[in-house]
Amino acid sequence: MPDCPQEPQPITPSSEQGISPGRQVLHALREVLETMVPAVILALLINLFLAQATRVFGQSMEPNLHTDQRLVVEKISYNHWWHVRGPQRGDVVVLRLGNESELLIKRVVGLPGDQVEIRGGRVFINSRPLTEPYLTQPTNGDYGPVDVPPLSLFVLGDNRSFSNDSRSFGPISLDNVVGRAWFSYWPPGQWGIVK
Repeated sequence: MPDCPQEPQPITPSSEQGISPGRQVLHALREVLETMVPAVILALLINLFLAQATRVFGQSMEPNLHTDQRLVVEKISYNHWWHVRGPQRGDVVVLRLGNESELLIKRVVGLPGDQVEIRGGRVFINSRPLTEPYLTQPTNGDYGPVDVPPLSLFVLGDNRSFSNDSRSFGPISLDNVVGRAWFSYWPPGQWGIVK
C-alpha cells in the first residue's frame, strides 16, 4: 500500500504552551483595558470640550424644535480657549441656569451692549424692530427696555407664550452657555442643521 500523506499538525509556539488559565484571563483583561480606557477618555474629552448630545424638553422652542428631539451641541465656537466665533443673534443655544441640572434651549436675541425691548408684539434691538423669520406668532406683552451687560446674552424661546427665558431670569452670562445647538439627529424626519 502506498503511504498516505498525513495532514500537518499545527505548530503551537512554545511561548503559549503551558500558560495557565489565570494568565490567559489577565492577558485578555489587559487587552480589553488597553482598548476601552482610551475610548472612554476620548469620549469624555469630546463631551467636555467639543460636543455633546442633548434632548429638547418642553414646548418653548416650537414649532422649530419639539419635545424629545435630539440635538448635537457643539462647544467649540463659544469656548474662550478656541474662540472660533462669538454668539450671533439668532443662534440657538443650550444653557444652564445657576446650579440647576436641567438644560434650557433658547434663541439669542440680544448681544452684549444691546438694548432689548418688547412692545406691540415685536422685539426691538437698539430701538430697531428685529426680523424674526423663525416665529409663527407675535411676542405678547411688553418688556424693558433692558441693557445687556458685557459677556452676557438676552435669550428668548421661539414659542414666546410658553417660554421661561430672559424675560423672567434676565440676561445670562456667557459662562452659563453650554454651547450652540448645531445638528438635529432624531427623529429622522427632523434630521439636519438647527436654524
